[in-house]
Amino acid sequence: MIRLQSTPIVLDELVRDVRGDGDGAIATFLGCVRADNRGRSVLFLEYEAYGGMAEREMERIAAEALVRHAVSRVAIVHRTGRLEIGEASVAIAVAAPHRAAALEATRFVIDTLKKTVPIWKREHFEGGSVWIGEGA
Repeated sequence: MIRLQSTPIVLDELVRDVRGDGDGAIATFLGCVRADNRGRSVLFLEYEAYGGMAEREMERIAAEALVRHAVSRVAIVHRTGRLEIGEASVAIAVAAPHRAAALEATRFVIDTLKKTVPIWKREHFEGGSVWIGEGA
């Protein structure tokens, strides 16, 4: 499961997608919209993505995680559009026979995604808005 979506993320779907009988661990990461950033009260976020290219890069990251960390399956979902405080913006689930590999792969996926996937975040706060992150 690799996708961009404008609807809320359901973490249980990712866990079901990666679960296998040979796996002893499923590690997850859920990135959520927080109420403050850089000393400003955040009202909401907007995410934009370069469709097609973003999914291909997410697929590449998942494939690399499979090989690099010897995990069984990887699922990545990222939201687009307007997100309110507390909503999940990104979710990752990784299944592996052992916990260390699942945890390491999950960290690799989120760290690489933030650096390489063409997804942009616009932070709205009282008095204005700014683009945040890589390439902003």
